[in-house]
Amino acid sequence: MELRHLRYFVAVAEELSFTRAAERLHIGQPPLSQQIQALEHEIGARLFERNRRRVLLTEAGRLFLADARRMLALSEQAKQTARRAHLGEAGELRVGFTFSTPFTPLFARVVRRYRQQYPGVRLTFLEIPTQPQLAKIEARELDVGFVRPGPMPLPRAVALTMLRQDPLLLVLPADAPLARNKHIAVKDLADQAFVVFPEKTGTGIYHQIFDLCRAAGFTPHIAMEAGEPSTIIGLVAAGCGISVLPSSFEGIHMEGVVYRPLADPDATTAMLLARHAEGGGPLVDAFVALAQAAAEA
Repeated sequence: MELRHLRYFVAVAEELSFTRAAERLHIGQPPLSQQIQALEHEIGARLFERNRRRVLLTEAGRLFLADARRMLALSEQAKQTARRAHLGEAGELRVGFTFSTPFTPLFARVVRRYRQQYPGVRLTFLEIPTQPQLAKIEARELDVGFVRPGPMPLPRAVALTMLRQDPLLLVLPADAPLARNKHIAVKDLADQAFVVFPEKTGTGIYHQIFDLCRAAGFTPHIAMEAGEPSTIIGLVAAGCGISVLPSSFEGIHMEGVVYRPLADPDATTAMLLARHAEGGGPLVDAFVALAQAAAEA
């Protein structure tokens, strides 16, 4: 059974005339009659009672008409859905983001604009550190991701688009002697205890802290590790050490903690948008273009 058979049947059922249905379908009446007979033969039931004066639906035809209309409507819906997906206007987009991403106004701006421009696209979000994000993008388990890779190695199958550079901030107990300084360099942290993300978490900031400290001539002393940024800040407030985090976390206000800029020119972190190097189709292209435009603005 083909869709054209359903269209032929519906036309005859609505017109109750093979002549008028043939005119409506722009085909000859004999071929139309042959197609209806073939449909009845395939179904194994007569759909019409017909003689020279009139055409009537049988009970089987009446019931089949409702299903035929639904099938034709569903086929049209499927075509529209596929067409909209091809244009980047429908489907699902899987978006990854790091812990710091929601604290960056750019993220909210991009998501809000994308929802406004592409309301037919369902956005699925996953909060996950940079390294696991890149692995999922390489495996095509994520479509795009807001990442901060730092100096970590990148999969060759991942393409990156620069969005913005953010300063790294020193997170200090409010009563720490360093908190009184206006200018603090990484070399001033040589005798400090650090609270950081665990290396296995896969955050870019972990490797960046080590690289900055080694460039300043020392290896950081890791006093404690925590998997959540709010926990790290809380441990700093408790006097367990200091930390270095992207400036977006400055929005987390906690009693007993202060944030200070680092004077080193390399003490910055890049926010990038990651996607598969072989492309991800119109949904991904539209999201990347919108994110770039928002970042430039």
